[in-house]
Amino acid sequence: MKKDTATFPLRLPKSIKAELARTAKQDGTSINQFIAVAVAEKLSALRTAEFFSERAKKADFDAFDRIMNREGGEPPRPGDEMP
Repeated sequence: MKKDTATFPLRLPKSIKAELARTAKQDGTSINQFIAVAVAEKLSALRTAEFFSERAKKADFDAFDRIMNREGGEPPRPGDEMP
């Protein structure tokens, strides 16, 4: 099965490349694989932050307050109380 990949020349300071090589070796991966996973993790973190930022803009705080202040239910468990 052929993978859809692209090449990207990357210039790194020698000290960073040396540390990268040591860390990739400790991780049991190639430098290329280590960089690919690191970039994927960073992209995932950025997209997650964007997702929650967009969700926060749609929040209905009045509805939240109504739900949190409604009658009934059980009291919070120890440690779950509001400050």
